[in-house]
Amino acid sequence: MSAEERRESVIRAATSEFARGGYYGTSTDAIAKRVGVSQPYLFRLFPSKKAIFLAAAERCLQDTRRVFEVSSEGLHGEEALQAMAEAYTRLIDEQPERLQMQLQVYVTVAAAEAAGDHAFGEMVRKGWLDLWDAVRLPLGGDVNEATTFMAYGMLINALAGMGFPPGHRIWDGLHLSAQVRWNEAGA
Repeated sequence: MSAEERRESVIRAATSEFARGGYYGTSTDAIAKRVGVSQPYLFRLFPSKKAIFLAAAERCLQDTRRVFEVSSEGLHGEEALQAMAEAYTRLIDEQPERLQMQLQVYVTVAAAEAAGDHAFGEMVRKGWLDLWDAVRLPLGGDVNEATTFMAYGMLINALAGMGFPPGHRIWDGLHLSAQVRWNEAGA
């Protein structure tokens, strides 16, 4: 396996480990074991635990952006909005560690910023802005539509992250189209 293939393996393993344990609760030893390499080799691929986390967080944001871009390709307005919502719902339903990683990223940014480390926040804010643009463009550049879409998405993330099952009364507050999509996904 080439070094680049090994880096990809580390990013995938790190995503799984960080999704479960967060930045502060995940050891580089756990990541190395999951990949099947030694810790010294892990640090030849990435200079630090922080670099590994940033690579995994960036990948998570990029993959989500690609889901929006691919699902809305050639669509505009309401059709694009529906396609992106359905694709994202499928993503977090079929790969729940993606949602868990997103939530861990936000917690880590807040903790790092509070400690004076702005590298996490800078990268995540840039990635989130790219996500927002990936949503805004197929919606005709409408800032309000993009903001509403992202706000519903973050609410769905929070409710799903807390484990509210489909059909629970908490989902009743969502706009009917968002509620139906989420409950149909069975997440």
